[in-house]
Order: sequence, then C-alpha cells, then structure tokens
Amino acid sequence: MGTIKLQNIRTFSYHGCLIEESKIGSDYSVNLEVKTDLRKSALSDKLADTVDYVLLNSIVNEEMAIRSNLLEHVAQRIIKRIFLEIPEVSRILLSVSKLNPPIGGDVEAVTIQMEEFRT
Repeated sequence: MGTIKLQNIRTFSYHGCLIEESKIGSDYSVNLEVKTDLRKSALSDKLADTVDYVLLNSIVNEEMAIRSNLLEHVAQRIIKRIFLEIPEVSRILLSVSKLNPPIGGDVEAVTIQMEEFRT
C-alpha cells in the first residue's frame, strides 16, 4: 500500500450559511490523502498503474465550485466522487478549511476533517 497526498489545494468558493458568503465568497484550503497500492506503478513507471493526482485535483476543484451551506457537505461530495471514479482508492482522509471565516473573531481557519474507507 501507499499514500498519495495533495496538500493545500487553494480555491475561492462560495460555501456558507450566510447570504453574504454566497455573494462575496471566501478562500479555502483542501488537504487530501488517499491510500492505494503503489507497488505496480513503482515497478512499471507508468501513470496508468497509479492514481493520477491531476484527476484528484480536478475532482476537488470541480466539487469546491459547487456551492454548499456546510463544509461537511462539499467534503462528502468529494469523497463520494473519488470512490466512484477511482476504484483503486481504498481510504480517503480529507480536510476542508475556510480561511478567515466570518465568525466574529480573529480565527485563521475553520476546518472539518473526514475519513472514509471503501466498503
């Protein structure tokens, strides 16, 4: 087994429960970690034998572009899509952070983290 990590994927998205958030948007950071078998690609040196991190990045960006009220909702969509489109992934650890959230305090980020295993 092995791990592929995409760290600090930056997006500008419109998630949140406040009407203002749907209009002005915010900066987000996503960290994604997937477990998969890397032995074949380590020997073959072929992209077809591994999980393409370009595809992982595309899935994250496409789902982050679809508005949600909650970070949990967009995170679940990302997880569901990765499992659907990439059968080689056995586990996903995903965190989605809203940077400088409008919560009435000096807070750098609010982060949710979800972990799911293929069933």
